[in-house]
Amino acid sequence: MTGMKINIMTLFPEQIDAVMGGSIIGKAANKGLIEITATNIRDFSPIRNKRTDDYPYGGGKGLVMLAEPLYLCHSHLCEKAGRRLHTILMSAQGRTFTQKRAKELLKLEHIILVCGHYEGVDERFIEECVDEEISLGDFVMTGGEIPAMAIADTICRMVPGVLSEEVCFTDESHWDGVLEYPQYTRPEVWRGRKVPSVLLSGHHANIAKWQRRQALIRTMRRRPELLAKAELSYEDNVFISETLYKLSKDTDEE
Repeated sequence: MTGMKINIMTLFPEQIDAVMGGSIIGKAANKGLIEITATNIRDFSPIRNKRTDDYPYGGGKGLVMLAEPLYLCHSHLCEKAGRRLHTILMSAQGRTFTQKRAKELLKLEHIILVCGHYEGVDERFIEECVDEEISLGDFVMTGGEIPAMAIADTICRMVPGVLSEEVCFTDESHWDGVLEYPQYTRPEVWRGRKVPSVLLSGHHANIAKWQRRQALIRTMRRRPELLAKAELSYEDNVFISETLYKLSKDTDEE
């Protein structure tokens, strides 16, 4: 039984198939753990030349995606699923995507991602069919395919069985609100730089403690704003307070 289904509405299905059909996600799809399908919006255009865009009312440069092909494509996917599916438009105006939102979307089991293009999408389609708009960040791309694939990958890799172990994603950056700790592999010494001795000790409790503290230090240095919403234990908070106090004291002494 498929653990997650994602339908991607796009003008360029070959891009989706080429990327999502490879690597870990492609293998998971072949095993039936997930299902990612790209549907060509052009196939639903009622216009003779399969056009999906037109000039915007009110003037302005660029083209706007027509509401009708989008609506017909969306209706087809919902009818095929047998129910109204939660629908997300890739949009620079949307809420920034997070690991927390990915976990929430995973619970829906079947969603539609809509790839926008040109100067945008007719607002009436958004009002009629879109439940939320999501952005990868405060920047603009030429189309929604890359954001859609990023979101699909983020969600699907959390489906049981896609990765070898759950710890493969629960130990990563942003899972509990903090960044991941530093990683090392062979050789033990590389260009004069040594692997931290605690990682060679075999003492699992000490290693886990070191990794957690390194994750907190890295978050404090690189993304301190994340700590306000992070899932922190009492020990985490004590360590953060002690570290910040030490840093402030060192600064005062300078």
